[in-house]
Amino acid sequence: MKNIFLVAIGFVLYIGQIQAQEKNGKEKSQVTTEEFPYFIPKEKPNRPLSAAVARNYDAYEAIRPEQNELYTQFKYTELKGFDYNGGDGTITRRDPSKVIFENGKYYVWYTGRKTAVKAVGMSRAKEATDVIPSSDWDLADIWYATSKDGFTWEEQGIAVARPPKPQAGWRSVTTSDILKFKGKYYLYYQAFMEASGLRGDFCPVAVSYADSPDGPWTSANKVVIPNGPEGSWDQYSIHDPYPLVHDGKIYLYYKGDFDKKPELNPSKIRMQGLAIADNPLGPFTKHPLNPVLNSGHETTLFPYKEGVAALIIKDGMEHNTIQYAKDWVNFEIASITELLPVAAGPFVPDAFTDTKNGQGITWGISHFINAGGDWNHTILARFDCDLSQTIDDQQMKEHHYNYSPEFHYTHKLSEKQLERIQQQTDNLKN
Repeated sequence: MKNIFLVAIGFVLYIGQIQAQEKNGKEKSQVTTEEFPYFIPKEKPNRPLSAAVARNYDAYEAIRPEQNELYTQFKYTELKGFDYNGGDGTITRRDPSKVIFENGKYYVWYTGRKTAVKAVGMSRAKEATDVIPSSDWDLADIWYATSKDGFTWEEQGIAVARPPKPQAGWRSVTTSDILKFKGKYYLYYQAFMEASGLRGDFCPVAVSYADSPDGPWTSANKVVIPNGPEGSWDQYSIHDPYPLVHDGKIYLYYKGDFDKKPELNPSKIRMQGLAIADNPLGPFTKHPLNPVLNSGHETTLFPYKEGVAALIIKDGMEHNTIQYAKDWVNFEIASITELLPVAAGPFVPDAFTDTKNGQGITWGISHFINAGGDWNHTILARFDCDLSQTIDDQQMKEHHYNYSPEFHYTHKLSEKQLERIQQQTDNLKN
């Protein structure tokens, strides 16, 4: 009897297994043959998905670009109030700071150069003198301007002038950015001690401070973020210092240029790092995970929710993206867009508030190089966007721009490329 009972139990279990397998097989068949729905589910569907569709749910804030707060297009407006001497290249304004609002008006700082002649170009840097600039940012000072509406600006003059030789920045002070911390103001900037192009674009970061955004500015007379040790990624270039306040500390992001070996890699690669300090004058400690961003030509960041977002402009595998780091260090792509503002300095109302719910940005100041067809002539412009939690501007969320044929034809083949194509055609004929 005992054996008969065990056999019966085994038979029941076997039948149960067969039924379960048939049920699972039927469900699996239903899942794998079901078409992806016409109306996209808001929640990730419980079915096999391609890597691309799964990424749509896992990597982005929303399925549709217009529902993604960290997706935008950009609109541009010519600024009023700036004279460029007819665009002859003797006056340049570039690399604007973040915009801040103080004393009932907006403030912006930028690299300003006013020389008797235009720059000769970095490739001819040996021709540069005390009055002839090598590059658009050589022999420059930090200037500033104010505005009541963000469109018409009034230049106020030099905020930080080049110090006397041999102090850091005696050749040029450029690419500044602003910090307000505990009632004082701090301008960080690149401090050049040689003409750009002699060896590259080498410089560390210096800082000046003031009790008012109108100055006067006092130099700290020291390098606050030095170049890295020999062999490190930032041993030569520490550019675009960009300070924000987080967790009661100064989080200063910066760009490094590296991996240039003419016989192998003729162009530099650009990535971005982070240095943190309790005091605006330092010491700053570079983050052990540097570089924290693998792409981008300039630093443009803003608090967003509990983390920080970054515009990744030009250069690198992930250019033309907007990225987000909940922990302020480990960035992920949040959206892909186009026509990002170059050297953008956004208006970031909560840049210094140590916010735990950053509201985002809607506008700022950027620059256009190659103004008038001259690479060494750069002008400032305004950009607008919708990267804000507080507005929903669907016109800013359009998915693409339409470029004219004339725009495309300006990106034409070089003579060398035409010769190569002709040679390929000749080879086929033979």
